[in-house]
Amino acid sequence: MTSTKTTQTALITGASSGIGYELTKLFAGDGYNLVLIARSQSKLEEIASILTKEFSITVKVIAKDLSLATSPEEIWQELQSQGYTIDILVNNAGFGTYGLFLETQLQSELNMMQLNMVTLTHLTKLFLPEMVARQQGKILNIASTAAFQPGPLMAVYYASKAYVLSFSEALANELQNTGVSVTVLCPGPTESGFQAKANMENSKLFKNQPIMDASKVASIGYRALFNNKTVVISGWKNKLLALSIRFAPRNLVTKIVRNIQQEAQK
Repeated sequence: MTSTKTTQTALITGASSGIGYELTKLFAGDGYNLVLIARSQSKLEEIASILTKEFSITVKVIAKDLSLATSPEEIWQELQSQGYTIDILVNNAGFGTYGLFLETQLQSELNMMQLNMVTLTHLTKLFLPEMVARQQGKILNIASTAAFQPGPLMAVYYASKAYVLSFSEALANELQNTGVSVTVLCPGPTESGFQAKANMENSKLFKNQPIMDASKVASIGYRALFNNKTVVISGWKNKLLALSIRFAPRNLVTKIVRNIQQEAQK
């Protein structure tokens, strides 16, 4: 579960809350130095202060809006200029939008696509070559159980997570025998700020479904990363759902997801 080297550095995006924050504690607990990225400078500095005192590691914080196309290159250039080596890349940052596609805001969805797909791909493109050159490194991408089927009322979000799953599986295959592994974590509904940001607190998905704790989801992903697993789905119910979808007609699956996504009766 843990690396034999504790002088390595892990870069974590979306590190200020939810699964990302829980991952910071897991890496810090195993002695990893950290580069933490999120939009809030104050939250990152608070987290860095706690982790450095408790675990005696070094933590660099970079406040960036990763929905901006320029951010990945700016991060990479800053770390290069300061001599950082990134041994583990965690692409955790992401968000969703909720509602009929006809009615949702275009700019919000463009920002989501940039963050969930393009930024993840761009950061991987920048940091992967050095990992391969060292014949050592790990990448953890956070997808979702949304990746396994279409998602009416969150059409673009579900499609973005399908991209993350497909990209990660393909990349893992390409990197066989290079010393670099790729793991994609697919959580189901998780206790975090995701549902509030997506304005879907009242959907059946979060009202009527079991919600996993972010720390448990992070722990599952962390173990899978160090066990070199390619795809990991958190929770046995989520695993069963993802498996059963393969055998159901697509139009039926889409109808079921639409029903689950709708607002619960008040």
